[in-house]
Amino acid sequence: MKFMLNGALTIGTLDGANVEMAEEMGLDNIFIFGMKVDEVAQLWDAGYDTRRYLARLPELQLALSQIRTGYFNPAEPYKFTDFSENLISNDRFCVIADYESYLKCQEEVSELYMDWIKWTGKCLHNIASAGKFSSDRTIKEYADEIWIYSPSM
Repeated sequence: MKFMLNGALTIGTLDGANVEMAEEMGLDNIFIFGMKVDEVAQLWDAGYDTRRYLARLPELQLALSQIRTGYFNPAEPYKFTDFSENLISNDRFCVIADYESYLKCQEEVSELYMDWIKWTGKCLHNIASAGKFSSDRTIKEYADEIWIYSPSM
């Protein structure tokens, strides 16, 4: 949300703050990739196996192998081994399953970026749509609904 206030265009899955942001700015001003909630549930019900996805994603296999073996950090080659192995064995956020969708979405981002007029228009639209996320509104909402606090003056 802070990036939205500064006009950044968001690329992400449709969960958490991205849901609220999309409601305010419209889905045509945010880049959404990945599965929806019901699709994630279906994936888990079917027995999500990251290795089936990795089998058709050689570039992701290579990247994870390089992370696991210290290619990017030769001074501490095994520092991120657990990260890589855990992602493959326990991908609870479906990062690997969403990877192809992310790549496609990133291509759309790159294409839009080349059209600076459209890009700038979306940035300005995001700034104009960010009012709901101001700290004044948030603090007032907390005071009214959570803290049940009213000003003394």
